[in-house]
Amino acid sequence: MEDREIIDLFWQRSEAALEETQQKYGAFCSRVAGNILKDPEDVRECLNDAYLALWRRIPPERPRVLGAYIHRVVRNLSLKRYRYNEAAKRSPQVEESWEELAGTLCTAETVESAYSAKELSAVLNAFLRTLEEEPRRLFIRRYWYFDSIAQLAQDFGMSESKVKSMLFRLRNRLRDILRKEGYDV
Repeated sequence: MEDREIIDLFWQRSEAALEETQQKYGAFCSRVAGNILKDPEDVRECLNDAYLALWRRIPPERPRVLGAYIHRVVRNLSLKRYRYNEAAKRSPQVEESWEELAGTLCTAETVESAYSAKELSAVLNAFLRTLEEEPRRLFIRRYWYFDSIAQLAQDFGMSESKVKSMLFRLRNRLRDILRKEGYDV
């Protein structure tokens, strides 16, 4: 079923919208949540919360790209649950991804940094548009979906060392761009 049709089902308040969404996007959403949350019960609960959030948000919202919309909802809910569950102990996979980017992105919490968040987002999006498809997908899968190096190597048909090397070069390119844009990294 097409996204437009699923969204129409949400607008009609048909429970079939949830079934179609789960059928079309459930596996990928489970993987996204599973990359962040290690407990299968937390993953299931997060997915249920995501479907409830979709039910409450559509309508009044009408997402242009349903897949991106639900993935963002699942990711945000998963990160919220992760922060709640793992306050004292850290998930190595998520922490490793964040630590890799820590030297690239500024993290100081100031009024200025909050104001420049949109500008930073624009710079990051521009950077991603300059990349060819494979490096862009690799970067997004690692730092948005938190896929492991081993999973990326398997999915992209590369060695783990090549994946690490590509990500290292991409982070360095991003750091150079951020410096040119006036970010202190």
